[in-house]
Amino acid sequence: MTNTRTVVGINRTQDGSLCIARGSSSVYSLQKERVTRRKHHWGRLGDLENLYLPRLPYLDEPVDLVVECYSSDSEIDNLGAYHDELSESLVFTEGARIVQMSHHLSHLYSAFPPSPFEEAAVMVIDAQGSRVKDFTERVQGLGAVDAELLEVSSFYRCRRGQVECIAKQLWDGDWNRPAGLGAFYYRLTRMVFPEGEGSEGKLMGLAPFGEPGRMGMPPLTVDEHRVLIPDEWLKLFEERERFRFSDGEASFQECADLAAEGQHAFETALLEVTGWLHEQTATTNLCFAGGTALNCSGNGRLVRESPFDEIFIPPSPHDGGTALGCAVYGMLECLGAPSDFRWVNDFLGPEPDDEAIEQAVGGVSSDLVVEKPDDLIGRIAELLDGGRVVALYHGRSESGPRALGNRSILADARHPAMQDYINAQVKGREWFRPLAPLVLLEAASTIFDIDRPAPFMQLAADVRPEYRASLPAITHVDGTARLQTVEPENTPLLHAILDRFESRTGCPVLLNTSLNGKGDPVVEQPEEALACLATTGMHALAMPPYLVRKRLEPPVPSRE
Repeated sequence: MTNTRTVVGINRTQDGSLCIARGSSSVYSLQKERVTRRKHHWGRLGDLENLYLPRLPYLDEPVDLVVECYSSDSEIDNLGAYHDELSESLVFTEGARIVQMSHHLSHLYSAFPPSPFEEAAVMVIDAQGSRVKDFTERVQGLGAVDAELLEVSSFYRCRRGQVECIAKQLWDGDWNRPAGLGAFYYRLTRMVFPEGEGSEGKLMGLAPFGEPGRMGMPPLTVDEHRVLIPDEWLKLFEERERFRFSDGEASFQECADLAAEGQHAFETALLEVTGWLHEQTATTNLCFAGGTALNCSGNGRLVRESPFDEIFIPPSPHDGGTALGCAVYGMLECLGAPSDFRWVNDFLGPEPDDEAIEQAVGGVSSDLVVEKPDDLIGRIAELLDGGRVVALYHGRSESGPRALGNRSILADARHPAMQDYINAQVKGREWFRPLAPLVLLEAASTIFDIDRPAPFMQLAADVRPEYRASLPAITHVDGTARLQTVEPENTPLLHAILDRFESRTGCPVLLNTSLNGKGDPVVEQPEEALACLATTGMHALAMPPYLVRKRLEPPVPSRE
């Protein structure tokens, strides 16, 4: 018998996910999209039995608690069926419970308890969360309000063991009159990229090609913690055909100017709201979560310009991270047990299956050649220096949307044609999309305008002017880059590759992007990594101890 407690956290909404917290520090988390290969896949009935049980540990052992979070969609109407599924699929300990928590509270518990801070202000901002009637937290000064209103932002004062919600912005859900920063950026994105979900990163990458102010739009209206959208913006949102970049008829410059104007308005309002929160909490630390915390340009300005000294953004600040928030909440608040988990890395996926890797490598087609180099790291560095694009698959997968070295594509950041090559021949995406740098932590402040570690690729910083010409593949048009700092403690293989590359070339920087093809989520299984190699313009895949190359190598991008 053991006293180790097991909590299952489940996100039932967009970016469906499940997390298992076992004991004080063991955490596993997996997004549904990694299994179904459908980006941003929503949680649905049947996920537990068909998707998570076969892939995650401890789900076949007794569970002490399940914590679910829903949002404002209709999935909460299936509550009874979800609970029947839990009862049929899991084994519960005596007295085990199933608990619900509201959406923004789950974001908070994914950010503050796993942060390095003993106390902090916490800011949660997304397009929409739970309805007032489904809140599972007390809110200062909320009073009697319509139970159908939705949370769009929430603000907290936190200490270890104490969470205090000091304000929320609420909205009636009328998309003809959207409110809040998350809804603003969502509507802005849908103007330019109306198809599919999750194109906010495209818009952020497009913005530096435009000029803020050219369209003459007003700033967003900020009233303490509330952000309202002026009528001029609402009228512009109706001009959908004018800015539809994806159909090829809209003016690129007009789309870029719209993106620039909107990004500037977003960042300005974000800084104002953050300033208000600092005044209310008088703390030096800030945690930021919710979908808007994926805006790296805005995050960079928070680090540089906000009144907070230290800012922590979890590697999964979006809805996919709320399952972890549920599990941490359950351990701390429902069971009263300790949770020592901290976001020191984002490698929370299932343990690697050595047998599955052996089978996948052993079954490759005749178009691929499998090697087992004596010095794999040296061979990877050699290929990268030779202009090859090399994927890296090893260890537990990243739980969030950023590939941080275990499911990554690497290339030489000094290569002038590499950005175009990867966007066109590997990722199959728009030419203007930037690619991110990896940099050895000890070299980061020399090459980038940054004074702290940035291990989760969550903020944009200026590439110092003297390095921009020598690092063209990762320097965006505005001179910035969304960097990831690399140290040996949490990313030992990645650090070893980068260190060897620097020894070989004198350059402590490599290009990094996620290991996936056009429109796909990041790969999860070894056969998916091999398929990505076979169907794209990548040159090699490192799957330690193996190196897999194409028998007929694609052309190497020209350095001229």
